Amino acid sequence: MELRGLEEWEPYLKKHSGLPGPRANLELVAAVAEEADPDRLWRFSASSDEFLALCGTAGLGRIALLEPETVMTWLRELASDSRWRVREGVALALQRLGRENMPKLLAEMTVWARGDAFVQRAAVAGLCEPALLNNNADTVAVLAILDGITRSLASTTDRRGEGFRVLRRALGYAWSVAAAGAPSNAKPYLEKWIRSTDKDVAWVMKTNLSKARMAGVRANLVASRPHPAGRSAAKSPGGGKR
Repeated sequence: MELRGLEEWEPYLKKHSGLPGPRANLELVAAVAEEADPDRLWRFSASSDEFLALCGTAGLGRIALLEPETVMTWLRELASDSRWRVREGVALALQRLGRENMPKLLAEMTVWARGDAFVQRAAVAGLCEPALLNNNADTVAVLAILDGITRSLASTTDRRGEGFRVLRRALGYAWSVAAAGAPSNAKPYLEKWIRSTDKDVAWVMKTNLSKARMAGVRANLVASRPHPAGRSAAKSPGGGKR
């Protein structure tokens, strides 16, 4: 697919977007992310058209190292976009940044982990991609970020918003991805959180433990009863402050 040969991209992209429909044309999204020049990516990312915005947003990950402050500020804003496909574009952009420079992604996501629920969800989705977690040090860092975000989820009082819902869903798979990459490091975190009596944390843990990739991890987890402290935040493994 040679998009650079087209005089006008937008009609082609809209025609072949797969929208409206259940699945956007992700192969075309990936092609735009690789082929588009920075000006086109910026313009598309600000488009009112959902597919163009998805393409542009995903493609910004390719230039994140060239314009880090500008790109990351804009991606953080787009993480709260009302269109869920644009929010997925943010996750794709972050994953691209991680493939290029994982230490940079980890540093940025450590900051995003202290943001609102939408921003936290973007951090979770950006980090918890199996292809990114191919060494122990990176995976250990991701586990610590997930721990902090899960603590934030457990302390949330207003759980009716869309942000809380999408963060809860993302955590429902993210722990299993990170735990599969570093089972022994994940074990203390998992044993801590499966003791929680918070209903949403309990759902997150149950959902993760049901994943096929968690079969070996499940076998090594100790049986735990609910923690008597209920919804209060648990201490980090080792009892130290974080």
